[in-house]
Amino acid sequence: MRSEEKGGSDWPDLAGRLTDHGHILPVRVYYEDTDFTGIVYHAAYLKFMERGRSDFLRLCGIHHRELEAGHYGEALVFAVRHMELDFLKSARIDDVLEIVTTCEEARGARLRLAQSVRRQNEVLLSARVEIAVISREGKPRRLPRDLAMRLSAAT
Repeated sequence: MRSEEKGGSDWPDLAGRLTDHGHILPVRVYYEDTDFTGIVYHAAYLKFMERGRSDFLRLCGIHHRELEAGHYGEALVFAVRHMELDFLKSARIDDVLEIVTTCEEARGARLRLAQSVRRQNEVLLSARVEIAVISREGKPRRLPRDLAMRLSAAT
C-alpha cells in the first residue's frame, strides 16, 4: 500500500513540522493569493491558517477522516467558532511565509489556538482561534481524552 493511501505522504515535509514551539508550515505566495497590487488579499491569510491548523492536527495524529468516521465513538468535526485577527504588515507575491500554530488549550468541547503568519522572523499577522468540537448535527461534544493528550504533548 502506498503511503498516500494510508494518509501519509512520500513528501515528509509537506505538512510542515512540529517544533518545541508548535507547528510551522511554509507557504509560498502565488499570484492567486494577491490583489491587483501584488499584495496578499486578506482572505488568503484565512486559507493559509486553515492549512496550518489542519497540518498541525495531522502531525499530532488527529485526522479529520478518522474523526468524521467515528473512530473515537460518535462522528465528530471541528468548526471555527471565533477568530481574532491582527493584520500587522503585508505579504507580497513570491514571499515565503511560515504559518505558526500552537495549542493554548484543549479541553471540553473547545480548542484554543494561537496562530501567526511570519516572513522570516517578522510577524505579519497574529490570530487567536477558537475551534468547537461538534457532532454532525452541530451539537457540542467533548474532545476525546486521547486526542486532548496528543495536543498537549505536541505543544
